[in-house]
Amino acid sequence: MIALLQRVRHAHVDVDGETVGRIGPGLLVLACVQPGDTPARIDRMADRLLAYRVFPDAAGKMNLGLKDAGGGLLLVSQFTLAADTRSGLRPSFSTAAPPAEGLAGFEALVAACRARWTTVETGRFGAHMQVSLVNDGPVTFWLET
Repeated sequence: MIALLQRVRHAHVDVDGETVGRIGPGLLVLACVQPGDTPARIDRMADRLLAYRVFPDAAGKMNLGLKDAGGGLLLVSQFTLAADTRSGLRPSFSTAAPPAEGLAGFEALVAACRARWTTVETGRFGAHMQVSLVNDGPVTFWLET
């Protein structure tokens, strides 16, 4: 599983002109399920997303995770994170999970995060989404499990 996490002041996801997910301060996470991602990998990613230290402590040092700092978590499925871009001018997505496996894995990640945290919003799997955010820092990290 791949996750691109961004510390945000606020973020929201629209589908067909309707806002389907919105958070204030917190993390926007673009998540990609890969073939063979196990429940253990998905649980590990949920743990990392909620504990990864990207928020400032009282001294201004990035020392707090989302569970420590508070805030929202906005999860958005994004299979393009698995793109192979090493050659040519067209990306290959052979390392992304097929749609049914991707949906199941993404739903498992959402469920794991909701079991651990109170404020979890999502985009809509497979939809053409417009994601808006104000990146805070900017602070952006690429995580893999």
